[in-house]
Amino acid sequence: MKSLKMYRINAFTGDGFGGNPAAVLPLEAWLENAQMQTIAAKINLSETAFFVPEGDDFRLRWFTPVQEVPLCGHATLAAAFVIFENDSLKNSIRFRTQCGDLTVTQSGGNLITLNFPRENPIECAAPIELLNGLGKIPYKVLATKNDPNYYAVYDNEIDIREMSPNLSLLERLHPFGVVVTAPGREVDFVSRYFAPSYGIPEDPATGSIHRALAPFWMNASGKLKLHARQLSKRGGEMFCECLDERVLISGRASKFLQAALYYETLFRNYVKTEVN
Repeated sequence: MKSLKMYRINAFTGDGFGGNPAAVLPLEAWLENAQMQTIAAKINLSETAFFVPEGDDFRLRWFTPVQEVPLCGHATLAAAFVIFENDSLKNSIRFRTQCGDLTVTQSGGNLITLNFPRENPIECAAPIELLNGLGKIPYKVLATKNDPNYYAVYDNEIDIREMSPNLSLLERLHPFGVVVTAPGREVDFVSRYFAPSYGIPEDPATGSIHRALAPFWMNASGKLKLHARQLSKRGGEMFCECLDERVLISGRASKFLQAALYYETLFRNYVKTEVN
């Protein structure tokens, strides 16, 4: 019976029950796209990462339960965690992805650092579905050139913690997700992220949105290095540094589960897992 190794890694946390869980499946060769999508749907986490070795590098792809996406931060961190754990001599990885090459490094304190392309948000008009969906009017709405998200900026952390959006309205904004953010009490800024049209009502901890959040709060605070938290129920912690054209996003990760995924014919919907 054919099997694949599967890991469940919690990203952007040192807590075994916190952060953003991602499934990671190392492959020797690519499966069919439909097979990978079926696996991601069956696992039903916000992201499932698949990677294949390419020389000294790795080709990396990410799938939500409903579709493939061009970039995912927490699943990149999770995939890097698996590679570092299985090769203690490695401290740097290059992933080849749809959005270009991404370098990931490991340093002291178990921090893993993602080197991502920077996005510079600018103020934009707010769609009525966004304003009605959030319920509370932000003082500013931002968007970027390459990142399909709206960024709603509020005055304080309480606004973010108490946010209870109408997800059916936010879903109409597809392909845009929605980030809400404000200055933090104990950190430089806080955020939450909603992407219901991608099968993700609220993402627990999202690395990719910090490509835009870090530059915005850098300009607002004058700091090049920023400490951030994502205020989902599971929570997430990020350490960001802005460079000219890149953003360094660092966080910790922990292994929650390692399993063997057995399958005969994915198109017959046969998938089961056996925990080691």
